[in-house]
Amino acid sequence: MTQQKANATGKCPVMHGSLTTNDRFEKDWWPKSLNLDILHQHDGKTNPMSANFNYQEEVKKLDFAALKQDLINLMTDSQSWWPADWGHYGGLMIRMTWHASGTYRIADGRGGAGTGNLRFAPLNSWPDNANLDKARRILWPIKKKYGNKLSWADLIAYAGTIAYESMGLKTYGFGFGREDIWHPEKDIYWGSEKEWLAPSSDPNSRYSGERDLANPLAAVMMGLIYVNPEGVDGKPDPLKTAHDVRVTFARMAMNDEETVALTAGGHTVGKAHGNGDAANLGPEPEGGELQDQALGWLNKKSRGIGNNSVTSGLEGAWTTEPTRWDDGYFELLLNYDWELTKSPAGAWQWEPVNIKEEHKPLDSENPSVRQNPIMTDADMAMKMDPEYRKISERFHNDPAYFSETFARAWFKLTHRDMGPKARYIGPDVPQENLIWQDPVPQGNTNYDVDAVKAQIASSGLSVSDMVATAWDSARTFRQSDKRGGANGARIRLAPQKDWQGNEPERLGRVLAVLEGIASNTGASIADVIVLAGNVGVEQAASAAGVSINVPFNPGRGDASQADTDIDSFEVLEPLHDGYRNWQKDNYVVTPEEMLLDRTQLMGLTAAEMTVLVGGMRVLGTNYAGTQHGVFTDRVGVLSNDFFVALTDMNYTWDPVGENLYEIRDRQTQSTKWTATRVDLVFGSNSVLRAYSELYAQDDNLTKFVEDFVAAWSKVMNADRFD
Repeated sequence: MTQQKANATGKCPVMHGSLTTNDRFEKDWWPKSLNLDILHQHDGKTNPMSANFNYQEEVKKLDFAALKQDLINLMTDSQSWWPADWGHYGGLMIRMTWHASGTYRIADGRGGAGTGNLRFAPLNSWPDNANLDKARRILWPIKKKYGNKLSWADLIAYAGTIAYESMGLKTYGFGFGREDIWHPEKDIYWGSEKEWLAPSSDPNSRYSGERDLANPLAAVMMGLIYVNPEGVDGKPDPLKTAHDVRVTFARMAMNDEETVALTAGGHTVGKAHGNGDAANLGPEPEGGELQDQALGWLNKKSRGIGNNSVTSGLEGAWTTEPTRWDDGYFELLLNYDWELTKSPAGAWQWEPVNIKEEHKPLDSENPSVRQNPIMTDADMAMKMDPEYRKISERFHNDPAYFSETFARAWFKLTHRDMGPKARYIGPDVPQENLIWQDPVPQGNTNYDVDAVKAQIASSGLSVSDMVATAWDSARTFRQSDKRGGANGARIRLAPQKDWQGNEPERLGRVLAVLEGIASNTGASIADVIVLAGNVGVEQAASAAGVSINVPFNPGRGDASQADTDIDSFEVLEPLHDGYRNWQKDNYVVTPEEMLLDRTQLMGLTAAEMTVLVGGMRVLGTNYAGTQHGVFTDRVGVLSNDFFVALTDMNYTWDPVGENLYEIRDRQTQSTKWTATRVDLVFGSNSVLRAYSELYAQDDNLTKFVEDFVAAWSKVMNADRFD
């Protein structure tokens, strides 16, 4: 049928929806299939920059002084389409920076401002992020001017910091170096709720027990950055809210003092917006019409801007001087009684009783009118919770201490997901080493690497001992917040030396040998641990008939116990490791799904995962020496035997337990090997089986060894930012 005839009959000239939507995905047809998409995020195909583009080098060319001045000027350059409160955009920019950074959570290191993900769904359309799309549009001329030398991620984080400076705060510093992503981070689990702001009574709630928030989540509701400003499930009760605040901020890596400082400092400037009817707002950016051009929450029925705008639904400023850094927050909070009221938009808020007229802030647009200040339920928690109250009074009595504490907490909030200080760029990077940065001293490079390898080779350590110890040291790395890894050799320190997954008794025996070699040669213990793993791999490859040198870069340092925050490192403890065929307990999530999560955090692809698991099995690195998945009679040889056996139709694969299978000879039914779900998924999943078949081929032993070495080196060097 010709195009003309098709149109004439009124039929759509294309296959409707086939190019842009897919109503039935694989998971819909086969819900038990393993979804590998988490490993394919940000694979480069969405990145418009050339392969040679290096943001860390480009940002060093930035005119930092000019950028700072442009941002200071922007703060008071009010735009008619979205006017600034009191003629100053500081409050809006701070909220944007805070909401970009405040998604960070310690459990898996995901979230935070490090990727510029506020530009994409779901964050760009979360209810809690209403009207932050306007903040990014206001910043666009600056991004346009500085171009590739300034990422959105850096600009979003920096704008709030300069906003504070422009209002009088002496900030602690700033580090550039955050590189933008180019599509949504679908690998981050934000919760199981099916609707925004669902209460804890929702069947998909993130709460259990009395009020136990599920890991790794930090926010109390789907669509909120941290807590509900109106109270638990929208019901005001400052003491109950204090519980939520304490849990949420702890999962953002903040203690009580930092929590009070951030709450107070965040509300020292700016205002909440709820002077209108929320029902007049249009859809969020992702749900808007084409003509809205990715702007959301548009009010096309009334004025809807300035002091008539609606964002959180609460209405009012927290302090008398909302564009100036001062002690006004504690002055009002502690010296007045407060009562519950409702905003014009119908949201619960607290307002002072019998406040002096001069303590009221000016209307954000009409300087001849003063309005009542307000407090959220979280603000009232700073007054009514006994521990928070003590801190609030301390800050009120010592404003200089409050300013310093806030500046440091703000720096931590905006940099917590950046990793070690070696990644910070720019003239305002503080010289001080902070314990939450996991500091590691510079290591020695002036030693004979070959001599160290020779001592390791003659030490009597087995291949499995060397490889497993190096792996355990490096596997803690998380690309989400750049924490963990082999650099620092923290595997010899508390808490890592005592983690069950590190097999403390075996670890202590191996470390005693490696520490002696480090002492004899001048190499760091961290380097010797990695070198030992490399030696083990080289020996195993040689035994398979493949001669190969594992790449090695010296210079790792040895961290001290004093520079290791034990509580902070506890969250890095592995509860499972499919690469060593181990999990600490039985979990609701399947072992293969946990393997994917660990793999994604380590920054590995599905192919790298496959080759590493197959290699680790034949090297005999299973936890406690278990034989599950060790499909070889040549343990310690870097062979492709795992894949050969997995694809061999002479065997059957029979379940004999919840996570245990017997591999039996098809003819005799005698048991040859045992396996777990993590082993068999490489033969069950169609994508992983394709990789397994590749490595099982008769002509691919060398490729298997080379690919294993490449993936191994990637893991060993993942945390090298020096």
